[in-house]
Amino acid sequence: MLTLRLYTAGPRKSEALLVFFPPGGFVMADLDAADSCLKSLAQECQVTILAPSYAVAPEHPFPAAIEDTHAVLKMAAARGSRLRGWTGRHLIVAGIEAGGNLAAVSTLMSRDRLGPKVAGQVLLMPMLDPSMRESRSSPFEPVVRAREAQAFSDAFRDYLPRAADRVHPYACPLESSRMAGLPPALIVYAEGDALTAGARTYADKLERAGVPVQRTALPASELAGVDERCEAAGSDACRDAIKAFLAPFVQPAKPHPSKSVASVLLSKDPEVPHD
Repeated sequence: MLTLRLYTAGPRKSEALLVFFPPGGFVMADLDAADSCLKSLAQECQVTILAPSYAVAPEHPFPAAIEDTHAVLKMAAARGSRLRGWTGRHLIVAGIEAGGNLAAVSTLMSRDRLGPKVAGQVLLMPMLDPSMRESRSSPFEPVVRAREAQAFSDAFRDYLPRAADRVHPYACPLESSRMAGLPPALIVYAEGDALTAGARTYADKLERAGVPVQRTALPASELAGVDERCEAAGSDACRDAIKAFLAPFVQPAKPHPSKSVASVLLSKDPEVPHD
């Protein structure tokens, strides 16, 4: 059973739905850590946000989480304008850390499985490189970076216990040989962060395939855990970048009475707020 949290900007429906996968190193889906950030983003960007949990390791290793994320996208697309706060027009994915990996993978899966159509992707300090090799060689505070890289490597081992899965494009998007046909991307990384090398490499690969990419580099800061990463995602610089990226997709439509935040449970046949 998955938990869904729905955030709306007010009484008017948004043209865009941002499906936001929370962080947690694949061993938890920390909706609480992302809550404040998502409330702020919904208001500042005037976008409706749907934040789901997903299956977590080590009890449910790859590919359980990606199947959950794809199921959520299919459900949202099928509900369309019946989903509170959304006109049903633009579906966009986003995520922080492990959630950024799942967001990137969800665009690959939606392309390969012929739907649902994803209009954009917002990857915030995404976990994209199970090897973390490039991150270990960073000259920025090498001891701290090596410690962070090791923590992420351990998380990937829980998520990907089979070595062969570490080169599967749906586990490591950097391994994908087919990047064409993916939606425009905003990729945000922090200077000196252990995850930055993978994010930059992925941005380069998307650009070489002709995918429009916007990049935002946040100043170096202490990113010891999910709380700090969510705080960085809610910073002015990050929020402004997300707002600018979403602007072409977000257009207010008709008034719609709703609460600003709603939580629902997703089962096999999910009950989702609707008109």
